[in-house]
Amino acid sequence: MRIHLLAFLFLVFSQSVWSAAKIEHWQTAQGSRVYYVHTEGLPMVDIQVVFDAGSARDGAQFGVSALTSALLDTGAGAWNADQIAQRFESVGALFGSGISNDTAWVSLRTLTDKALFDKALETLQTLLAKPAFNEADFQREKNRTLAGLKQREEEPDELASIAFHRALYGDHPYGHPAAGLIETVSKLTAEDLRRFYQRYYVAANAVVVIVGDLKREQAEQTATALLSGLPAGEKPAPLPEVVMPQKASRQHIEFPSKQTHVLVGLPGSYRKDPDYFSLYVGNHILGGSGLVSKLFKEVREKRGLAYSASSSFSPMLRKGPFTVGLQSRNDQALEALAVLNKTLEDFIAQGPTEAELTAAKKNITGGFALRFDTNKELASYVAMIGFYELPLDYLDTFQQNVEQVTVASITDAFKRRVDPQLLQTITVGAAGKSKQ
Repeated sequence: MRIHLLAFLFLVFSQSVWSAAKIEHWQTAQGSRVYYVHTEGLPMVDIQVVFDAGSARDGAQFGVSALTSALLDTGAGAWNADQIAQRFESVGALFGSGISNDTAWVSLRTLTDKALFDKALETLQTLLAKPAFNEADFQREKNRTLAGLKQREEEPDELASIAFHRALYGDHPYGHPAAGLIETVSKLTAEDLRRFYQRYYVAANAVVVIVGDLKREQAEQTATALLSGLPAGEKPAPLPEVVMPQKASRQHIEFPSKQTHVLVGLPGSYRKDPDYFSLYVGNHILGGSGLVSKLFKEVREKRGLAYSASSSFSPMLRKGPFTVGLQSRNDQALEALAVLNKTLEDFIAQGPTEAELTAAKKNITGGFALRFDTNKELASYVAMIGFYELPLDYLDTFQQNVEQVTVASITDAFKRRVDPQLLQTITVGAAGKSKQ
């Protein structure tokens, strides 16, 4: 019943909170950074604890970050997985966890009624401080992961992504898939997960985000309680800088599919990139705006060469990938790739038109508030701001920063940051029909 109550309250009281979002920030005695936004009207709170413990911290044990995260709610303290699930369900709380290249995170959504909140918080605190990493749970999750990795070999888009990141990053920590590889996951042990957890799940390496109907004093108490069982520890060494490819490359992977998957790109933007907004708005015009983007128009509308065509920047701690991608019939893949490259080269050389820029700005700013019109979505944005140490007024100034972008700034940024002579190209399709 309480789960239904929580869902009902969410639907009734959810409202746009972004415009009034005042992010408060402090640091705990153990070195954890805390980011807090007080919202009213909904007796709920969304909490995230984010660690610099993503797949970039795997070292040579590709997949250890993902498995460590996956094991957190399978057993902790005196509780097994069923008991943990029951504790959250009994108070209508929702737990989540996951990883990215940069981060590992846990999340909790719970009502703020004291009895319900306290039980949910105690459960989350135990998961963070006393994960069991039992052998039986580990073997089950490891086997499930290995089955997923085996299935991944039958998915051309996954094969393309793996080869693409390897081409862009080589031996850099961003160069391997977050879930790992069959050969690396096969060698992992429960003790490997314990060591990873002990190294990275420490207070000095944690960012706590609290968004909801809690007073500042309650938020401070919550952050302290959540991390009370963790050692202070220390932050890991900074990730190495990304080294740009020395020259363009092209790789084709044979796959018995009716479509060829194409990925083209290079290391692109990072979270504190001074070119971020020019690249972001420019990419919206190039291939990030769906059916009205230049890529979609050139590849799909004008020539019917692809089922989809798009581009994106994925900024991270270091330069994340700039990716241009499409899917095309095998017999049309070469022509589609040629149009993709020509469209990209023309955009780099000429930039957008004023009309395209005006339309893009209206589209971006017009829908901006809808991106975080719930506490949960706002918490995710605040976690991004906190982890990457962006300005606390990032959301308030976002639209202003978009409006300040010009045709000249887009053209300049793309010319400096996207060199056609360094593009890495991956094609995955049938019978060599997309080879040259």
